[in-house]
Amino acid sequence: MALTSMFSTVHSLLSFIIISNLLISAKSSPFSQHIKTQEQDRDPFVGFNIGTDVTSLLPPTQLVDFLQTQKVNHVRLYDADPVLLKAFSNTNIRVVISVPNNQLLAIGSSNTTAASWIGRNVVAHYPETLITAISVGDEVLTTIPSSAPLLLPAMESLYNALVASNLHDRIKVSTPHAASIILETFPPSQAYFNQTWRSVMEPLLRFLSKTGSPLMMNLYPYYVYMQNRGSVPLDNCLFKPLTPAKEMVDPNTLLHYTNVLDAMVDAAYVSMKNLNVSDVAVLVTETGWPWNGDDKEPSATIDNADTYNSNLIKHVFERTGTPLRPEVTPSVFVYELFNEDKRAPPVSEASWGLFYGNSTPVYMLRVSGSGTFLANDTTNQTYCVAVDGVDVKTVQAALDWACGPGRADCGEIQPGESCYQPNDVKGHASFAFNSYYQKEGRGSGSCDFKGVAMITTTDPSHGSCIFPGSKKVGNRTQTVVNSTQVAAGEASSRPLSRGLFVSIMILVASVLLPLW
Repeated sequence: MALTSMFSTVHSLLSFIIISNLLISAKSSPFSQHIKTQEQDRDPFVGFNIGTDVTSLLPPTQLVDFLQTQKVNHVRLYDADPVLLKAFSNTNIRVVISVPNNQLLAIGSSNTTAASWIGRNVVAHYPETLITAISVGDEVLTTIPSSAPLLLPAMESLYNALVASNLHDRIKVSTPHAASIILETFPPSQAYFNQTWRSVMEPLLRFLSKTGSPLMMNLYPYYVYMQNRGSVPLDNCLFKPLTPAKEMVDPNTLLHYTNVLDAMVDAAYVSMKNLNVSDVAVLVTETGWPWNGDDKEPSATIDNADTYNSNLIKHVFERTGTPLRPEVTPSVFVYELFNEDKRAPPVSEASWGLFYGNSTPVYMLRVSGSGTFLANDTTNQTYCVAVDGVDVKTVQAALDWACGPGRADCGEIQPGESCYQPNDVKGHASFAFNSYYQKEGRGSGSCDFKGVAMITTTDPSHGSCIFPGSKKVGNRTQTVVNSTQVAAGEASSRPLSRGLFVSIMILVASVLLPLW
């Protein structure tokens, strides 16, 4: 009788432990994590577009590590690369995947093809990879208008495939539009969709309303400025502070606009309202500013790009909404994270990125006060070094300038000093360039030297040669801390069976040992 009671007690306790572990496991499951993700995504966010026309793009695993270091939690891809999607698994990074324009015909004309696409690119990766939306095509109405009749059927087929997989409440389906589908964008109160596309936009908006999906818009104040120079001030496009006299006023609503992007967003809301749709949010899938351009694009400068993107990020995180809808701040995806240097002319097409493909920054954003977002912001751990593959005579001329008229501290690269080795032009130039860069307060344009230098977040110090501005000890400490955090995360995500086994063994021992 005592033995039977003992085994009954053991059975009850074992059941309690197993159920407790199952509950803990459920709380940390991918689906539970995605519910938390959806709750967090109700707040406005800043994400980044990642194009792949890059000469030396980081390998997928390094790319994901880079994004996590920079605290970037939202990205948009222009395809559904399975290798990259796998690399995003078990991270906190939310991903918008895309159906390229050249796949619209197949998906829009076959439910089977759409179901196969969802199975291959969504179901195979979700929920380990946090796919949040599918952007179907890109600016279809304005770039390939002949495919317009296929756009909504493709979206509906993909949505139906999501329904079949019970993912339609977690993953939204929409399509990005060019700003040019809206006419009379200022004043916003007079905006409307191009009537040519009314037969497409009306059912498309009803679909977005029914499915709770956003209207995706690619909005570029840069192009507004380029097309309206003389009538649209540059400061209004760059989110710069304006006096009341310089604010743009909608004469019909008397709403004041302090920046062009807000006016473009409100123009989209008004255009939707004119088609009797008022419950669809605007998601800005592309916006940005190029940092370089040809003679016809004088406003494509590092300073303007830095100002636009820095102020844009601050504007989103301030959550002030738009003049028409102050309670709703649209989320944005900055175009783009990396320079796509393979893109065809004009020059600006290859110059939209915040970083080069190897992750070194083109310029440093000024977004202090935006939390931990973009970890490279306002840090002292940035350096200026010579670029690889440049003609030695050109680098030597820049080195001579830095140590001469530039008044950089070049004492450490003299014979016998700590940074003399390696005794080559590139090594000496990197030290001199960085000395000048740090002396100038890492200001915009202080790391150029006619194109032979670049900014890097990697400390170039080596051995006893310590570069100005170096935080070498801090970098090493941070790396160790990050490694520890990753290891801890991996440990906590391993199967619970080991912990469960140990718990059972302890319990059994505590019950049975007294009986021996």
